Amino acid sequence: MEDETFDDISEGSSVGAAQRVFHALSSAPRRKILAYLSASGLTAGEIADRFSMSKPAVSQHLSILETAGLIKREKQGQFVHYSLIENNLVNTLNGFVQEVCPVGRPIKKESQARIRAKELP
Repeated sequence: MEDETFDDISEGSSVGAAQRVFHALSSAPRRKILAYLSASGLTAGEIADRFSMSKPAVSQHLSILETAGLIKREKQGQFVHYSLIENNLVNTLNGFVQEVCPVGRPIKKESQARIRAKELP
């Protein structure tokens, strides 16, 4: 993966924030991660298991999504859980796009089915 830094953009600027979001959404694996997280959170390992790339590469994608403010992580014991940041306009728009996207739609349905299966006794 290419070097993905934003050293030339001030941390608080709205242009920098927008650039980080567009950069995060420019990658198909990152859009797939957002689709997997659409219904419920997943651990880093559960996310990595869905991709045929190294765990460090998945970790870098997660870091870019987190820096863009699209996902959050929470350490629970030895596991790191990732979830979408709720009430985020970008995530709302991304959810809409996933409904019409031939790649995102099945992933989003898989995520929803997974959460329904967990809710059953």
